[in-house]
Amino acid sequence: MRVLPALALAGLLCGCASTADVTLLNDAGTAKSGSVAVFDPKTGKEVGALTSGDTQAKIGGKSVKVKAAKAGFWSGLMSWTPFAPRVYVMYFVEGTTDLTPESMPVLEALRAAAKADSEIQITGHTDTTGSAELNDKLSLDRAIEIRAALVKQGLPFENAKVTGRGERELRVPTDDNVSEPGNRRVEVILR
Repeated sequence: MRVLPALALAGLLCGCASTADVTLLNDAGTAKSGSVAVFDPKTGKEVGALTSGDTQAKIGGKSVKVKAAKAGFWSGLMSWTPFAPRVYVMYFVEGTTDLTPESMPVLEALRAAAKADSEIQITGHTDTTGSAELNDKLSLDRAIEIRAALVKQGLPFENAKVTGRGERELRVPTDDNVSEPGNRRVEVILR
């Protein structure tokens, strides 16, 4: 169920209005949606439902009449919503906090996308070579290096949270003491 229709329905059921519009949108970029059941607030009886995406209905009276959403409704509504989180993955030279040359364009793209009001979660990872304690420290150091690069360009320090996961969340499953470049990474979630 989409949040906006649920909020509109909640307002109706609380008695805030005698009629209301409810719109059920498809998930962004897909033809999939949930559904909204509409109940009479006095009797609790279901009076209708929206089960297809990009439909809307006036609610009030004794039934729900579903119709197609107005053209352009989606784009107008979505113009004020925040963008979906973006994920950036950068890889490191074994045992260091040095990015691989292939990861430099990813860092530059992240720098270009990060704004002063961005919220960023930076999580460092390692492969399974070395001790768990050293890998925990190395993974955190990698995350701190990426945060430092963003803070240097103006991102407020408090907007970038860092954590190190060591070898606990392997992207490529391996045995202990295996050098795997795909696991030596930092994952950044930008909101």
